[in-house]
Amino acid sequence: MDPSDFFSRAAHVIVALAALLLLARAGRAAARWLGQPEVVGEVTMGLMVGPVVLALSDRALFDALLPAAVIDILKLVGQTGLVLYLVGLAHKLRPGPGGPPRQSLTALTAGAFALPLATGVALVGLIALTDDKAARGDVPMPAYFLMVAVTMSITAVPVLSRILGDRGLSDSPEGRLSLASAIVMDSMGWILLTLAIGLGAGHLGGLWQSLGALLAGGTCALLLRLGLRTDGARRLCRRMPRTTAVLLGAAALGTAMLTEHFGMTAIIGAAMVGLAIPGEDLAPWAKPVASVSRAGRMLTPIFFVVTGVTVLIKAFTAASWTLIVGTLVLGCVGKLLGGYLGARLGGSPRLSAVRVGVLMNTRGLTELIVIQAGYSAGILPAPLVLALVVMALATTAMTGPLLQVVDRAERRRAVPAPAVLPTVVTEGSRR
Repeated sequence: MDPSDFFSRAAHVIVALAALLLLARAGRAAARWLGQPEVVGEVTMGLMVGPVVLALSDRALFDALLPAAVIDILKLVGQTGLVLYLVGLAHKLRPGPGGPPRQSLTALTAGAFALPLATGVALVGLIALTDDKAARGDVPMPAYFLMVAVTMSITAVPVLSRILGDRGLSDSPEGRLSLASAIVMDSMGWILLTLAIGLGAGHLGGLWQSLGALLAGGTCALLLRLGLRTDGARRLCRRMPRTTAVLLGAAALGTAMLTEHFGMTAIIGAAMVGLAIPGEDLAPWAKPVASVSRAGRMLTPIFFVVTGVTVLIKAFTAASWTLIVGTLVLGCVGKLLGGYLGARLGGSPRLSAVRVGVLMNTRGLTELIVIQAGYSAGILPAPLVLALVVMALATTAMTGPLLQVVDRAERRRAVPAPAVLPTVVTEGSRR
């Protein structure tokens, strides 16, 4: 490449990155102003940049603003951010001390996971009933069934924990129960996601290839865990947390690239690294892990911009309203009803169970990552990706307003009825 072309492209990428990160910041500010989690505004802004620019201009101007070469670099930056962010996300998928009673946790997890899996099957049935070939694709049915079911069963741990903190529910029985259940469900969801990607190959060779990728990534994660358990690693973590963060980020990127090279999505490799990092009882890993995740979190808007440009632009014309509305309704029914029934079976009072069901309906960024994994594996077609993205953003956005409705109902029940004073009959009143 000519040096002038290289510097021109580098400048173009830097300007595009700066503009997109500013738009993401504006999306976060708009979400805060509307009383929504920041991720809703950030992701919505990122996904809509490409389609909106294309709608307001012509294709030639769009290609000049975001040429294919620049999009390829932005895609690499976005995927790097996603891998780094997943290190912190996966590290949180471990139950902490002081959790809820096991019976309550089991009942809620069964309800809030099993019913959404069933609604995923119902969504596949709706797609077959309406003969929506664009949303069905041509992947093997077992992989398609399982992937759709998994996308309907996710509850986002990071966004849920943020909502609980903002509303002062972190130490409440409903908050502890919801967060513990979300951790368990997301852990099971990652396992099923891995299985769905393996089945997506449609033949035993592809399944063995996926198992080989898992073995390679798992070996790297195991070696990392053994290394982090040594005294030298603990001293490094305490004395140089920034250096430790860089090394952890490099390990995550290397493992992600390895699993992707063997035919599995890079997301799985990053998740393995996050799970391999020991808990704080062995060393103060929280600070370097948070640094890695924070660096990735800053770059995830770029990932969603690329998704909007490469996936959603063509999906807008192919996705039917029946598919979008059906996905949203089934998504709400699965989590709201499943969470409520599970909480009630676990012994929660009625209004507490309603609040738990609302919290379980929070999809957030984790859902979008799972959707992207399904799309990258060739299992989820673009129209279905659009419908699932709308469902993820809508269910996350409705969490706050629904919690306010539950809070008002609880306050009304707590207000005592006005006492009825006895009527005093005086001598004058008798006359």
